[in-house]
Amino acid sequence: MWYHNGEIIKTARAVTANDKRYSKEVFFDSSTLATLNIKPYSEVTPNMRFYNIGALTVDTSGDTVVGTYAKTAKDLAELRTVMLSRCKTQVNSLLAEIDWYWIRASKSGGASVPSAIATYSAALYSEYGTKKTEIGNLDTIAKIIEYSGRAYTETRKLEVLNEDGSFKEYHASTTYTRAREIDMCTHFTVHPDKTDAGQVSLTAD
Repeated sequence: MWYHNGEIIKTARAVTANDKRYSKEVFFDSSTLATLNIKPYSEVTPNMRFYNIGALTVDTSGDTVVGTYAKTAKDLAELRTVMLSRCKTQVNSLLAEIDWYWIRASKSGGASVPSAIATYSAALYSEYGTKKTEIGNLDTIAKIIEYSGRAYTETRKLEVLNEDGSFKEYHASTTYTRAREIDMCTHFTVHPDKTDAGQVSLTAD
């Protein structure tokens, strides 16, 4: 995007500058744009998940014009309610995946619930209770944002591919790290049968 004479230009188009008409190709010629005082433009937009957006303020003092929207935090209680709902939906979905073990066990001659599944179920209930308490204690917008995207560092094994680009195996020793942001509302213990063979570690920063 560009900025010229108080106007935000979102796409390249014909434009009049210094009493002369220019075709849209001028926007791909940075030196000509500079002589016409047509500057690159960027916007700083608040995350609408957490903020209400207000008026736009434009700073034209630099080489790039920057537009910044005013912001006010959304109601914290309402945000916490949404987070609790997201958390409940996630844990219910995870529990629904394993309910059949108990249904099977309740039938005559049915196999008992595997200890790993019983432990996993107990962990989900415990974590859900902990998360409800944690969310209830989030008393600033900064804490809510952090909880909704907590910084983690993940270490993974390098993937080895077949000639056609499909996955073959994980490298025995070569690893790499990457930064992740994880929503703690939906981050629960992994199902014992769904562990990620490529993941070496996942650590909160």
